[in-house]
Amino acid sequence: MTRVWKWNRPVTVREVLEDLQQERSIAYTTVMTVLDNLHQKGWVRREAEGRAYRYEAVSTRAAYAAALMNDAWSQSDNPAAALVAFFGMMSEEQRTALRDAVRIVQGPETPEPAQPPDTRRVTSADTESADTGGTDTGGTDTPATDTRSTDTGTDTAPHASGDTSGDTSPDTRADTGSENPGAAQGPDGR
Repeated sequence: MTRVWKWNRPVTVREVLEDLQQERSIAYTTVMTVLDNLHQKGWVRREAEGRAYRYEAVSTRAAYAAALMNDAWSQSDNPAAALVAFFGMMSEEQRTALRDAVRIVQGPETPEPAQPPDTRRVTSADTESADTGGTDTGGTDTPATDTRSTDTGTDTAPHASGDTSGDTSPDTRADTGSENPGAAQGPDGR
């Protein structure tokens, strides 16, 4: 694999053989068998070129090294102990590289956004006494919606006078959306 990565292009058995023979004596069939085994394992792909094949690396040297480490680690009966022993063999430079790699894989730490405190609690009493009132649509009033009848089981009649001062009953319709539209008008006639 080192020779295939070295050229970073598809190579023939003959090219790898000639390069290796500069360092040691090796047979053509040995190189061919190794490249064929790498092909069967999926580490190189090959394309026919005449009667020979051109071999090209499927992954980078880093990915290959990571796969070898993962394979060795997964075969351990105690992966945590294997990691401790492995980290113990590392130089300080390697540990720094490991910390950097972990940061890259984990990504930047982003704090959770702060939630604003909820300053108002809505209770069933709020919904029983609330009057959605009329909506001002430029001089035309829309009818109010009465939300009292579902929870209390009691429905009180609207006040005829529209005067609600001092009244603590659930009916607080005092604006123009009530059933007595003329009784609760404000200073501007609405």
